[in-house]
Order: sequence, then C-alpha cells, then structure tokens
Amino acid sequence: MRRFFFFAFIVLAGVALAASPFTAADVQQVQYISAVETSPDGSLIAYVVNSMRTAQEEPGGAYNELYVLDRATGNSRGYITDKTNLSAIQWSPDGKLISFLGKRGNANVTQIYAIPVDGGEAYPLSNSETAVQYYRWHPSGRQIGYIAETPRSAAEKNLDKKGFGFVFYEENLKHRNLYLLDLAGDQNAPRQISTDMTVWDFEFDRDGSRIAASVSPQNLIDQQYMFRKIVLIDAATAQMTTLVAQPWKLGNYGFNPAGTHLAYAAAREQKDHAVSQAFVIDLNSRKTVNLTPANYRGHIHWVGWRDDARIWYRASEGVHTLLASVDLSGAQRQSTLHSSRLGFVFHDISFGGSDGTIILAGQSSTMPGNLFQLKADGNTTQLTDLNAWLKVRTLGEQKLYSYRARDGQSIEGLLIYPLGYEAGKTYPLVVLVHGGPESHYSNGWLTRYSEPGQVLAGRGYFVFYPNYRASTGYGGEFALAGFGDPAGVEFDDVADGIKALVKEGLVDGTRVGLGGGSYGGYAAAWFGTYYTELVRAACMFVGISDLVSKGGTTDIPYEDYYVHMGKRHEEMWDLSLKRSPVYWAHQSKTAMLIFGGAADTRVHPSQSMELYRRLKMNDHPAVRLVQYPGEGHGNRRQPGQIDVLHRTLAWYDWYVKDLKPLHGPMPPLDISAAYGL
Repeated sequence: MRRFFFFAFIVLAGVALAASPFTAADVQQVQYISAVETSPDGSLIAYVVNSMRTAQEEPGGAYNELYVLDRATGNSRGYITDKTNLSAIQWSPDGKLISFLGKRGNANVTQIYAIPVDGGEAYPLSNSETAVQYYRWHPSGRQIGYIAETPRSAAEKNLDKKGFGFVFYEENLKHRNLYLLDLAGDQNAPRQISTDMTVWDFEFDRDGSRIAASVSPQNLIDQQYMFRKIVLIDAATAQMTTLVAQPWKLGNYGFNPAGTHLAYAAAREQKDHAVSQAFVIDLNSRKTVNLTPANYRGHIHWVGWRDDARIWYRASEGVHTLLASVDLSGAQRQSTLHSSRLGFVFHDISFGGSDGTIILAGQSSTMPGNLFQLKADGNTTQLTDLNAWLKVRTLGEQKLYSYRARDGQSIEGLLIYPLGYEAGKTYPLVVLVHGGPESHYSNGWLTRYSEPGQVLAGRGYFVFYPNYRASTGYGGEFALAGFGDPAGVEFDDVADGIKALVKEGLVDGTRVGLGGGSYGGYAAAWFGTYYTELVRAACMFVGISDLVSKGGTTDIPYEDYYVHMGKRHEEMWDLSLKRSPVYWAHQSKTAMLIFGGAADTRVHPSQSMELYRRLKMNDHPAVRLVQYPGEGHGNRRQPGQIDVLHRTLAWYDWYVKDLKPLHGPMPPLDISAAYGL
C-alpha cells in the first residue's frame, strides 16, 4: 500500500509538473543555436549556443558559447563555455582549428582567436588596433583576411584627451579596410588591400588569388543597405574591378569551386525592400542571369554552391523555409528540403563533407532550436536536445491562420491558442506585429523578450502574429504593397485580422492588445491612435510616431526613401503627416506603453517622446514612457530585455485581461520584484 501511494504521488507530481505553463522566467532560460559549421572532412560540427544572462549578473549581452559534436559518436562537448560572447565561428582549411571573434583576457577590442580541436587553450591570431569586424581564412591556411576600421590618429586621440573630441556628424568617418595577415609573420604588420572605400564583407576564390568584396563609398549603415557594389580584387596586386554595381540591396555571394562564376543574392530592383532573388555572373563574359522563378511567391535569402554547375538557395515561402538547387541557366530546379515536410523551419545550413549530409539548425513551435542531420538517403536525425526542460511545460497550440482582407487579398499569420482553450468561449487577444516591414513570421519558435507569445498563452490569451502586406516570404508584388503607402494596406490587414478573429467567435473584441518593435512599434502607435477603437492597450517599442521627423533623424534616410517612401518629403508632406500617429493622438482611447533605447540611431528616441507629449497634451490618462540608457534599436543587455518582458506583460494584464479603467491608476512603476531584484 505504501508503494502504491508513493507511486501515485510520483505520477501525480509528474502530471502537475507536465501541466506547468510557460512563464516569463522561462523566457530567460531558453537557449538557441546561433551558428553551425561542419569541419572540412565532415566528421565534426561546431556550433554556438546563445543564452541570456540572469537579472543578478553583470549587465551585458547574451552569452555565446562554443560546442563541438562528433558525428560518429553523437556526443557534444563544450570547447569554450566560460560565459563568453564569441561569434563568427570558422574551421581552418586543415580542420585542426576553430576560429572565432571575441574579446578574451586583457583584449580591449575584438580579435580573431583560434582553439585547437585536439585540445588546448584559445589564442589570438590577430592584433588589430581596432575591432575585427569580419574575417575569412585564406584557402592555404597560412593567411587570414579581415576587416577593421582605420585607427584614430595620434592627433585625434590627443584632441579627445584635451576635451576637443567633437562629433562631426557623418563626416570624418573611418573606413572599414580589408587586410591580409600572414599567420607566420608579424601580427602587427598585416597588408592593407583596400583604400579609400569601406569594405563590408568578402570571399576568397578556391586558391585565394582573387577576392570578391562588397564595398561602398562611406562607412554608414545607409550605404551598406543601399549603395554597395561587388568588386573583384587581385589578392597580389590589389587591383580592383567592378562585378555588380546595381544600387539596391545585396545579400551573400561566393565563387564556384572552379572560380568561373560568382553567385549572389540580391533584391530584384531598387525599390524592393529586401533581398529576394538568386543571381549568377560569368566571370569571363560578365553575363548575369537571374535564377529566380518568374513571379516567385517567396523570398530567397541565401545562395551557395552545390558544385560547379549547380547553386543552392535558401528561401522563405510563407511561413515555411525551403532549400533548393538550380543550374546555371535557371532551367533545372530541384527542391531538397521543405519545412512543411521536416516539421521544423531552418535558419542555418552547413554541408557535412563528401557524403552529401546536410546539417541544419532548426526550430519549431515547441522547440526553440536544435541541430539536425539530413543524410543523402533522406533520413533526418536530431543531434542535440537543447531546452529539454520544455518537455515539462505545456505550450499553447500554434496554428496557421488565414483570412481575407477587406479588398479580398488572402493574408496569413500564426495564431497561438490559450492554454485550456474551450470551443465556444471568447478570450483576450494580443497581436504582435513584426518590424521591417521587410520581415515575416515563420512557423517556428515565436517567443522572445519583446514578443512573449507562449507566456501570454499561458496567461489565457490568444496571440496573433500577422504576415501583413509588405512582409517578405510572399513574393515581390506582395512585398511592394506598402511602397509609398505607409500604414495603408499594411496595417489595414492587421485590423482586418483582429476583426476576423472577433467575428469567428475566438476573441473578445473589448479585450485586445497590440505590440511590436520598430515598424511593429509604428503599428502599435497607429493602433493606439488611428485604430484606437480596436485596441484597448498598446506597447510601442522603438517605434515610429512622426514620419516627417523620423526621416530627418534616422541613420537610414536613403533606405527609407528608395525602398519605403518612394518620394522625398517635400513631395509628400500631407501623406507623411496623416500617416503619422501623432496626427491622430488627440483621439486615442488606448492605454499606451512607450519604450525604447535612449541611444537609438535607427528610430530616434524623439519619436517616442513626440507621441508621449501629444498624448499627454491631450489629457490622455494612461500613457507611460520608459527609456533604456545606452541601448540602441532593441535592447542588447539583459536588464532592458527583462524589463521589457515583465513590463509588457503587466501592461496587457492590467488593461486587456483585467479591464482596469484607463482613468484609474496605472500598473506599478517599480516592477523589479518581478525579475528577482
């Protein structure tokens, strides 16, 4: 009898444990795979695991630690797990070293490091005066190419020391230079290859005699977005010729093994806001072919070489991901992987040596990320089990949700159901709008600090992630629907999604919240003002409130002009004004939580301040502005991430779930107890 009761207790305890909902504290425990690289012989897989710091730790970005998996045994072991922040892992050509970028020991700036695969400590390969921002191994293994900014002169340092280090806005910029470092020589004497231009990235050909690089005239993020070209550089003489000079967005690129062609990903035309096409250029004739299917209803994000005559490409098709290959003419196309068949979406791909194995970093609605192996015979095997503790969490069911917009256009998104959902009952809703708008939601793990979907589902909400018009993944025409029409059909689609969920009887139309960051923050401000009747509470994170002043304060004005607005402000003052949430602030009946980084250069903090001031001047009873010192366009350090997470949840619970009056007290200002301080 004692054994029976003990066994019953264990079973019931296990059931109770399994029924535990996903919480805000769980968001901070989730680990992700942020990079994967297979060794040259295919026997080992290096991968990086990303994990968030706790509230009690020193403020900083997420930890990124290095692990290596042996394919023969299936065993992983940590190579660098000392709570570091490394990135850009690569194998040396002989497979004996794994290199990475980081700051270790007494290093003041980011350097290139290497750790021996067969044992030993990591050691520096570079000794750059300024931070190394990008690098590639020379195919010989005897050199490394890297990019770093021109150091400040002694005179500039002296002026700064004496208090005369003034900021000359977008002047006196330092180029990102390409250097070649002889690993057997002096680390302090790399050879500078580029001059009078900024180099963003580069690739060697098979023997390292030629370099393809993307360059722009100035070291500005706007130039990286809109003014890059691909050049071909002779590594010995540094002589340079232009290969690709179209003034629109570029993705990755690379030589085929024979060095006769270069494949690259790019936008279709200047006004396309995202990379969407696969191209190949013959390096002898300079003939360029677009390999993308005509009227392709998807977006190609990445290209690589399968062999000399076939190109891999990774694409998004709606909420799914695809890996396919195509020949140099674009005629023969073969689909290799599709997430609808795999059961997970994938974001990183590595090819496992000569046996045809493909290694994938994938995620699903119930799995934030793991490594998978797809063999040539089609069999897929899961290689890692990060976040195994999620097996004792009950998650909301995630489904594809489709509806018709007011003009008949089919729109889809992803809908997470509340825990304990009962048909026939209505529930509160939170809509999470993606930024960009050159982005979209894939059918993977959707819960982050600023988009706490599963936490909200555990608290009894429906959570809707709409892929509104202007999103990627649905083809060029769909993406261009928002061109010159900010907050037009884009946000009408979001409004129509809310109405569809209410009409279907899933959602209580009086209890709707909406949030998002960047362009999603623009949506939050728009729904808190223009569409205020639909939304009771909104959370605007690093969002836009005034299109006129945004154009004059952002660090991407040409990107804004060429791929979003299509006209200069003086040609569209009236439209810019009337598509600005500040214009409609006087009619707001929505509780507005406004927050963002105090050092944001993309969407200037004044955008938050303008909306806050217009609401307050119209006697709005429920508006709060929170700014995070030192943070930019999105919070990098854990204090700001944790606060956004908990403050967002408190705001929705207060005004949406509990229907507290707008004219009453707001949620507590000090919520530090919620995150354990």
